[in-house]
Amino acid sequence: MKKRILVTGGAGFLGSHLCKRLLDEGNEVICADNFFTGDKSNVEPLLDNHYFELLRHDVTFPLYIEVDEIYNLACPASPVHYQFDPVQTTKTSVVGAINMLGLAKRTKAKILQASTSEVYGDPDVHPQPESYKGCVNTIGIRACYDEGKRCAETLFFDYYREHKVDIKVVRIFNTYGPNMNPDDGRVVSNFIVQALKGEDITMYGDGQQTRSFCYVDDLVDGFIRMMNSGSDFQGPVNIGNPGEFSMIELAEEIIDITGSSSKIIFKPLPQDDPMQRQPDITLAKKHLDWEPRIHLRQGLEKTIDYFKNII
Repeated sequence: MKKRILVTGGAGFLGSHLCKRLLDEGNEVICADNFFTGDKSNVEPLLDNHYFELLRHDVTFPLYIEVDEIYNLACPASPVHYQFDPVQTTKTSVVGAINMLGLAKRTKAKILQASTSEVYGDPDVHPQPESYKGCVNTIGIRACYDEGKRCAETLFFDYYREHKVDIKVVRIFNTYGPNMNPDDGRVVSNFIVQALKGEDITMYGDGQQTRSFCYVDDLVDGFIRMMNSGSDFQGPVNIGNPGEFSMIELAEEIIDITGSSSKIIFKPLPQDDPMQRQPDITLAKKHLDWEPRIHLRQGLEKTIDYFKNII
């Protein structure tokens, strides 16, 4: 039976891949986006599909439609974007969650919240399991995003306990792939664009800080598996690649793939930038039978091909 599925933030990097996958699986998809960071070009190939609908909508306002499932992805996710208007970022996470949970409550829809590994802050536990409560600066320049997402998780579980809303919460770790915004300030897109242009690659700190990079197709698979999981598992669940790489290693890999002559230059580390980030995916393996399949170099090659075509 064809499901009617709402994807908020559906014209963004992750949302556009999710919309395509859901359509390919035979569903009707409503993509809602205010196009602050989303881009119509990301979903342009889907517009000819009669089961795809594109709405210009901001989740800080209620949405009155009938749906079976909701994927709540709406929120700028890179520091350069979420720090541009931090008050609006917090409103998107908090008020947006309230509005989407209200829609789920009214329509009895299952709803998935795209949370983030940023809820762990600059962790003193490594790798990070879902039971770790985090080490977050509540008044720092990243708090609009970190605390907004933490509050959204609170709302999801309160709606589950108080109103019996069918919720799912995933915590996304660093993800990359085609449809990334070249100007979003994320490390993978930054390094690739600089390498392709032959510019110096900007390294913040000493380059020894680590991240774990998940290719977008693996992440979308985790989303869908979580949405389709049993009602006894709400999460939160880490969805990310446990392979850990330093920023220096990432830059060198991108330089090697692109054949770039770029040199690495070093700048001061931004405030509250985490030194380590690596998911413990034990729960995802157990409850979703999920783990990433695409290795970093393979994913980088696909991502670099995408950027070659848009730069």
